[in-house]
Amino acid sequence: MSLADNYIALREETGNEVKIIAVSKTKPVGMIRVLYDAGHLDFGENRVQEMVAKHEVLPPDIRWHLIGHLQTNKVKYIAPFVSVIQSVDSLKLLLEINKEAAKNHRVIDCLLQFHIATEETKFGLSLAEAEEILHDPLVKEMRNIRICGVMGMATFTDNESLISMEFRSLKSIFNTLKEEFFSDDPGFCEISMGMSGDYKLAIAAGSTIVRIGSLIFGER
Repeated sequence: MSLADNYIALREETGNEVKIIAVSKTKPVGMIRVLYDAGHLDFGENRVQEMVAKHEVLPPDIRWHLIGHLQTNKVKYIAPFVSVIQSVDSLKLLLEINKEAAKNHRVIDCLLQFHIATEETKFGLSLAEAEEILHDPLVKEMRNIRICGVMGMATFTDNESLISMEFRSLKSIFNTLKEEFFSDDPGFCEISMGMSGDYKLAIAAGSTIVRIGSLIFGER
C-alpha cells in the first residue's frame, strides 16, 4: 500500500475518537507532504532542529507536536509555531514555555510526560512530582500555556500484559489529576499513549492520541 493508503486504513480502523500523530522524525519533507495532501495535519518530531527545518518549508497549517525530550534552551526556537509540546517533565520547562509563548503572543498546549515504563532511560514525572508542580503557585499565574493532559511511553517489550498495565497506570494518573486539579477544565482531556506496535492496547486502555510512525511511513 502507498503511504496515503497506510494512513487512510489506520484512520478507518481507529475512528474519529482517537487523534493520530504521524511521527515524521527522520522522514523527508516529501513524505510529509504526501500525507498532508491526503488531509493529515498532525505531525510529531523528536528534535527541535529537525522540526524547525521542516516547518520552514512545509505548509503553515501543519500542527507540529514536539514528542521528544525538550531542553529549556531550545524552547525559543519552536515557540513561534509549535502546536503541542507533549514532553513536559519539569516546572522549569513549563516556566520557559510560558515565557517564550508570551513573547510570541501565543498560548501553547502542553502535556505532562510520565515515566510509566520499566526502562530507566525514559524521561517522565511520577504522580507525586506532577502534583508538586501543579500545586506550585507559579503554575496558576501562567497565562501562555494550557495543560491539556498526559503522555507516556510503555516498555519496549512483547509482553502485552505489562504494556496494558502501564497504559492503565497512565489512565489512572490522568483520572487523579483531572479530579484533583482540572475538574472544571474541559480542556484537560488528552491521554497520549500508544505507538505503532502497541496502539491497539493503548486505545483499549483509554488513549485519545496515538503516535504512529512505521505503520504509516514504513520501517526506517
